[in-house]
Amino acid sequence: MKHSKRITLGVAALAASAALVLSGCSSSSSTPAPSATAGALTPVKLQLQWFTQAQFAGYYAALDQGYFRDQGLDVTIVEGGTDIVPQTQLADGAVDYAVAWVPKALASREQGAGITDVAQILQKSGTLQVSMAAKNITTAADLKGKVVGNWGYGNEFEMFAGITKAGLDPAKDVSLVQQNFDEAGLLDGSIDAAQAMTYNEYAQILETMNPATGKLYQPSDLNVINWNDEGTAMLQDAIWANTEKLKSDEAYQATTVKFLTAALKGWIYARDNPEKAADIVVAKGSQLGASHQLWQTNEINKLIWPSPDGIGIIDTAAWKQTVDVAMTAKNLEGTTVITKAPDADAYDNTYVQKALDALKADGVDTTGTSFKPITVTLTEGGK
Repeated sequence: MKHSKRITLGVAALAASAALVLSGCSSSSSTPAPSATAGALTPVKLQLQWFTQAQFAGYYAALDQGYFRDQGLDVTIVEGGTDIVPQTQLADGAVDYAVAWVPKALASREQGAGITDVAQILQKSGTLQVSMAAKNITTAADLKGKVVGNWGYGNEFEMFAGITKAGLDPAKDVSLVQQNFDEAGLLDGSIDAAQAMTYNEYAQILETMNPATGKLYQPSDLNVINWNDEGTAMLQDAIWANTEKLKSDEAYQATTVKFLTAALKGWIYARDNPEKAADIVVAKGSQLGASHQLWQTNEINKLIWPSPDGIGIIDTAAWKQTVDVAMTAKNLEGTTVITKAPDADAYDNTYVQKALDALKADGVDTTGTSFKPITVTLTEGGK
C-alpha cells in the first residue's frame, strides 16, 4: 500500500505519492464483453488497492484462465489510484467486492462502512523495516537511537507496536521521519531503517547498483525486521463484501461463493505457475518490469502459502492480533487505528469455506502444504 513507481498498499495512504507512481497507467483493466454464445453472465466488479501488479496476480490469472466465466461471472477488475479507497467504493455500491488491508478496512467499518471480510488471502504481513547490514539493526530493540522511516497514512502501526513492545518510547527513543514511497532515504544514508514491503520496495533495493561493489545490492548487504517475527504483524490483503447484501440478498450470497471459488483458483494457479502468472500481469498492462513482477508473484505466494486451513480462511488468532494492535498501538499523535473491537459482522468464513469445499470436490489443492518458492533473479531497475 504505498509506493514509488512500483507499489501498492492502503489506497488512502497514497495521495501524497501520486507524483511518484506509475504516471502512465490506465485507470482500469476489465474483461472483454461476453460473447453472444456465452449465455447470461452475472456482471461483477472487483476494486483493487492499486494499479495492475502481481500483488493481485491471482485475480488476473482467474480472469485470464476463464475461471470467473466458468462460474458464470463477467468480472471487471478496477484498478486503484491515489484518490480511491477500495472499502469506500464497496460500501458506496460502486463495486461488488474490494481488496483492502484489514486494519484500514476496520477503521472504515468503525466509521460506518458496511463491509465484511469474506476471504483472507494474505496469511502474513509483508511489511519490513530494512537497514544496511553495517547498522546492526536486526530487532525492534535495535532501533533505539536510530533514524527510522515510515510512510505514515496508517501504514506505521505495526512498527509503532513493535517499538513499544521492545520497551522503547517511539517519541523519545527513536528519531521518526516520514519517508517517501521509495527507498531513497535508505540508499542515501539519511534513514537508518526504512519501511518496505517484501514484494515491492525490498526488491527495489535489490534492483539498485551498490556503489561500493559495482553490483546490485544483495540480501547479505541488508538486515530486515519482520513484524511477523516481532509479534506485531497485522493482516493485510483480504476480499471484502457488502455486509447488508450478505444478510439479505440470496443472489449476492451465491455470487460471493462463485466469485471466491474462481478467485481462489486463480491464486492456486499463481502458486503453481508463478512465471505464467507474472506474464499475465505484465500483459494486463503493468508498468513494472518482468523480473520485478516475477519477484512480486513469488513473494506474495510466500505470504499466502501454505494455508493449512485452506486459502482464504480467516485465522482467529491472526485476526485477534490484528484487532489488538489496531486498538492499542498509538502513533505520535496518540491515535489508534480503531477505538473498539469490531462486531461479529467484521468477518465471515461461511462463503470462503463453501468455495474451498467446491474446489476440494474437484481435487484442487487448497492448502499448498508442499509449496516451495522459486528463486528469482532480479535485474537492474526490475526489467
